[in-house]
Amino acid sequence: MVAAEKNGFPPIEKALDDPDGLLAVGGDLSVARLVEAYSLGIFPWFGNDEPIMWWSPNSRAVIAPDHVHVSRSLKKTLRQNDYILTIDQDFNAVIDHCAFTHRQTDGTWITEDMLEAYKQLHLSGYAHSFEVWEKGQLIGGLYGIASGKVFSGESMFHHKNDASKIAFVFTCLHLQSLNFSLLDCQIQNPHLASLGVMTLTRDDFKRHLPTCKSVTEASDQTDVSAHYKWRSSRLRTSQDLLERIDELA
Repeated sequence: MVAAEKNGFPPIEKALDDPDGLLAVGGDLSVARLVEAYSLGIFPWFGNDEPIMWWSPNSRAVIAPDHVHVSRSLKKTLRQNDYILTIDQDFNAVIDHCAFTHRQTDGTWITEDMLEAYKQLHLSGYAHSFEVWEKGQLIGGLYGIASGKVFSGESMFHHKNDASKIAFVFTCLHLQSLNFSLLDCQIQNPHLASLGVMTLTRDDFKRHLPTCKSVTEASDQTDVSAHYKWRSSRLRTSQDLLERIDELA
């Protein structure tokens, strides 16, 4: 483990085994550094009053967008409700809800500095949000970062049962329409496993990553992923989503 200096990150193979994936400490949360990190399969994760820590775990939770699992109970929720689905409609609200939800449960790794950094990533075209609405109220959502053909989902929330699962499925089907190869969920848990998320080794995950950029290059160039027409989706309601799921079954 070394400090994350201005010249970039160490090779991800140098990440520690214990704790799994800790690669570097320090640096900053500039758009350029975050773009470089995600292109290398690295993400920041730290708490309040801790230094910035950068991770690339050997066991990586991922899902191919066309392998998302939709349970019968989730289909029932979609069938019985008339939710509105949007993309990048209110990124700030989604990440703020994610941060607040985690503060109420297990503390939060989405610090104030992280909030500001990812909002800047969104303004730069790299970070995107998927929203679920009911009668004008935001009831669920997910946000993440696009890098090449990999979308790294950072966090999701719900204020109504199944709303985060709907956001997750919506994300997968939209990524599928854009020919993304993976939705990176970073750390596996039972909730993600129920949606079809599996694990890859670091080496296998690395094969899906885009050509890496240095911090300097990232500040001067915009990745092709930033130019996708993210709001262009024919999935606009929960009924549209259900119909698409049935088409793919």
